[in-house]
Amino acid sequence: MAAQFGRRLRKGAATTAVAAVAVAALSASQAPGVNDHGRQTAADATPSPDASASDGSATGNSPYYTDLPPLKSPNPSPSTGTGPAAPGASEAGIPATVLDAYKKAETALNEAKPGCNLPWQLLAAIGKVESGQARGGRVNADGTTTSPILGPQLDGNGFALIRDTDDGAYDGNSSYDQAVGPMQFIPSTWAWAGRDGNDDGKKDPNNIYDAALAAGHYLCRNNWDLSDQNDLDRAILSYNNSREYLNLVMRWVEYYRKGTHEIPDGTGTLPDNRSDDGAGASTSPSTPNTPNTPDTPAPGGSKPKPSPKPESPGGGSTTPKPPTDPGGTPTTPPSTPPTNTDTVDHLEDAGTAKLTAMAGDAFTKRISTRAETKAGKAVGKVRVRFTIIGSTDTTFTGGENVATVATNSSGVAVAPALQAGEKTGKVTVRATVVGRTVAGLDYTATVTERAADALARTGDAALTCLPGGEFADQVEVKATYKGAVADGVAATATLIKSADDPTAADKGPYFKDADGKAVRTLKALKTDAKGLLKLPKLYADDTTGTFLLRINTAGGATLTVELTVAAAETSSPSPSTSPSASPGA
Repeated sequence: MAAQFGRRLRKGAATTAVAAVAVAALSASQAPGVNDHGRQTAADATPSPDASASDGSATGNSPYYTDLPPLKSPNPSPSTGTGPAAPGASEAGIPATVLDAYKKAETALNEAKPGCNLPWQLLAAIGKVESGQARGGRVNADGTTTSPILGPQLDGNGFALIRDTDDGAYDGNSSYDQAVGPMQFIPSTWAWAGRDGNDDGKKDPNNIYDAALAAGHYLCRNNWDLSDQNDLDRAILSYNNSREYLNLVMRWVEYYRKGTHEIPDGTGTLPDNRSDDGAGASTSPSTPNTPNTPDTPAPGGSKPKPSPKPESPGGGSTTPKPPTDPGGTPTTPPSTPPTNTDTVDHLEDAGTAKLTAMAGDAFTKRISTRAETKAGKAVGKVRVRFTIIGSTDTTFTGGENVATVATNSSGVAVAPALQAGEKTGKVTVRATVVGRTVAGLDYTATVTERAADALARTGDAALTCLPGGEFADQVEVKATYKGAVADGVAATATLIKSADDPTAADKGPYFKDADGKAVRTLKALKTDAKGLLKLPKLYADDTTGTFLLRINTAGGATLTVELTVAAAETSSPSPSTSPSASPGA
C-alpha cells in the first residue's frame, strides 16, 4: 500500500525482494505476444513528483497482497463441467457486486473526467492487491463489507507514523490511523477523496461502490490520462510509491484485460502472501497494544498461518511482550520520540502573492505556507493540507478541492495551482497541519469575470440599408484579451443616440425581440469559444441618416460600428428620353 513521504517503511523486506524476483521471472515467462507495450519496468519506474512531494498516498503504506497472477491466461467464463475449474478460473473470477462497482466507477469517471480514460481493470487490479477483492466478495447487498477490513495501525513500528486524524470514526483507533475498506484508504485521505458511489447519501470507505468511485477519482486527479503509460505509472505510484507495487498492479491489469468473469459474492479466493509477511489484514477495529482475533477461515479455505514473529496490532498476531531486565522485571518500553509534526506551533505565510484570475483561467500565483516552531524555526517534512472552503467551483488543478503537500527543508509547502471556475468572487483556501491541532491559515483568492480588452469586426463591408428594410450583413466581432481569444465574455450591444450620448436611440435601426417588436439594446450576450459574437439581424425604420451601434464587453473593450440608412438614388431623365416639344411650340 502507498508510501508516505516517498519512503517505504515496512517489515518483510526479504519477502518483497522474493516477490520482485518472481515478478521478473513471470515477465520473462509470458507467452509470445504478451509484453510491456513499451511501459517502464519496475527497475526503471520512478516515483512521480506528486507522490514524493505530498502525502498523495491512499493507504499510508500499509501492507498489500503480493500474490502474482497465474502464468496461464484466464478463461472468459468458469468451467461448466463437474470436474475442477480450469487453471486460473478462480483468480480471474471477480465477485459480482465488486465487479459491478468497478464497472460503475469506470462509467462515472468516463462522464466526469473523460480525458482520464480510467479502465475498470485498473480498479480491479488495485482491489486485488489491497484486499483480495473485498476479501473474496464478502459484502452485503448494498456493497458494504460484512466485517471491517483494516490495515495495521500506522504507529511508526515498521510502517509510516500517522497519528489519528478521524478520532477513530473510520478505523476505531483514536491513537493512530489505519487503512480502511476494500480499497484501503487511510482516514486522512478519505476525508477529501471519499465519494458516494451507491447514491445512499453517505461516503463510506467500507462500501465497495463508494471506495471504487473514490479510487477512480483519486487515480484521475492531476489531469492524468491513464491511456498514456507514463501517466498510468504516476497514478499507480501515487496510490503506493513503490516500484514493486507498480509492477504487481500492472501484472494484474494485464491479466484482467485478457479475460475475467463474474462469480457469486463471498466465493472469491483470498491471497496468501502480504508484503509484511503477515497472513492478512485485520477484519475488526483494533486499539493500540490490544491483540486482534485471527480471521475466521472462509468456507473451504485454510486456516491463517501463524506468524513466526510478533507483529504490530492489525497484522494478525499477538502484541509483543515488554522487554525485561536480567532480573526478570519488566522494563518500560522507550517512548516514541516526537515527530517533526509534534514540533509545529503555527503556520505562517511564505510570501504568497496576490491571488487573482479570470473565470475559467488558471491562477498564475500559488499559495506558499511555512510551518514553524514556537521559536519561529522552520519545520521540514510536515504535511500541510490545503482545503478550498465554501461554495465555489474553483478547484486545484486536477479538479480536487483538497491537496496535501509536505514542507521542504525550509519548512515551506507550496500548494498546487488553483483553477478558477465560473463563479466569481472571493474564494478561501485554508492551510492546516495534518496530525496536529494548530490554528489554520486562510488565504483569499479572487475570481473575476471573463474580460476582453479589444474588439474588432471580422468583416469590413459597409453596413447599409433602405428605409423600412433590413441590413444584408449581420454584425460579427471578435474579442481578445492580451492578444489571446477571449471566450465566454459578457457583452451588450446598444444603438446609441450619438457618439457623445450613449443612451439608446428612439428611432433608426433596431433589433427584433422574440415577439417581433423593435429593441435597441441587447444584454446578456456572450462570446463563443473562439471569442466571436454575432449579433442578430438589424432592421431600419423610415428614418434616414447615419447611426451608431456600440458594443461593450466586461473588461472595458468597446467598439462603435457605423450604420447607414439611405433612400435609393433616383436617376435624372436623359435628354433622349425627355418629352418632345410640340410642333410649333
